Amino acid sequence: MTTKPFIIDGSTLEGGGQILRNTITYSALLGKPVTIRNIRTGRAQPGLKSQHAAGILLAAEICNASHSGVSIGSEQVTFVPRSKLPTSSSFTADALTAGSTTLLFQVALPILLLASSSEPITLTLKGGTNALLAPQIDYTRHVFLPFLHTQFHLPSPSQIEIQVDRRGYYPRGGGQLTCTIQPLSGSPLSPINLLERGDLIGVEGVSHVKGLPLLLAKNMAKGAVSSLTSSSSLGEVQVDIKSVKEEPTPQGEKGAKAAGPGSGIVLWAGTSTGCLFGGSAVGKKGVDPGKVGAQAAEELMRGLRWGSAEPVSQELAPNGEAQGRPCVDEYTQDQIIIFMALAKGASAVRTGPLTLHTKTAIWVAEQMTDAKFDVTKEDANGLCVIRCQGVGLAASQNLGR
Repeated sequence: MTTKPFIIDGSTLEGGGQILRNTITYSALLGKPVTIRNIRTGRAQPGLKSQHAAGILLAAEICNASHSGVSIGSEQVTFVPRSKLPTSSSFTADALTAGSTTLLFQVALPILLLASSSEPITLTLKGGTNALLAPQIDYTRHVFLPFLHTQFHLPSPSQIEIQVDRRGYYPRGGGQLTCTIQPLSGSPLSPINLLERGDLIGVEGVSHVKGLPLLLAKNMAKGAVSSLTSSSSLGEVQVDIKSVKEEPTPQGEKGAKAAGPGSGIVLWAGTSTGCLFGGSAVGKKGVDPGKVGAQAAEELMRGLRWGSAEPVSQELAPNGEAQGRPCVDEYTQDQIIIFMALAKGASAVRTGPLTLHTKTAIWVAEQMTDAKFDVTKEDANGLCVIRCQGVGLAASQNLGR
């Protein structure tokens, strides 16, 4: 007898694609049928876009789910997992547009990390690698994945690897990633305990162009360096930004017609306790590349100051007591919620103010799982601690046990 699908209102809080992605991921892992209604109802173009549909179909292939409503513009989807995870050792998803490959990756990563398999699983993801309104692939590679490895104690740095086969920029896409994920072989994720930022130890970055002069990348890097080094908050911290020119896609290669020129820059700052913060910007026609670099630097600095009225370099509050500081930026904040919910035991992370995306991620986690979250606000600037008692899901407990 088929279990009646659990209902999720897709218009809740942020009301965007995040509700869809997180709900489908939990559904696949838990074998929990779900119907998502009112998908993106508040958007100018409500319902599923190509990237959202591709993510659902990818999850469906992984767990052999039946589904309905997975079409462009649909505002209701039903998803019913029905097989042991995963169904294969390799999967492919194509956004068909410049839709973000990193958002496709967000759907699949928790599912495959906790899959009932001892063999590596390969994902081929096609679409935009450096899209608007989504993490650039360089942020995922240099900020989020190293953070996930260090703070959630993944056994090996090679547990999750991403190779950029070719970059795809907005608006034409045409990019491709090859991702290799080694499942945890029956072990649950370890909880995260990150309440101290530690000392800032350096800033790195990559400024990249494809089908454009390398000078443009160098000027983006110069703009970023100038902005960072002029900030007294960074003190004497070393800044190292590489400039890279990607070769155009060969005309005979599949997907070449969709690929186009583009540029972008991603910066990341590390601390002595393993915190990582990012800042990024995508180049636009007619915009000074130096300003693009400065925009990425400003975003990085906002993350470092987030939730704190004091300069980054100041170690003590006026009363001489240690000043609490956020240990993640706003983009990592909402991405780690699903991992905190799935981890075994109590997690705690000091962050800046809760974003709407994070509030939404917490809401979905508590709807779909038995995880319990508690948020303690620490000061008037919004500094807070997110605590979670995770469910400790392991591969042997997911669908098909």
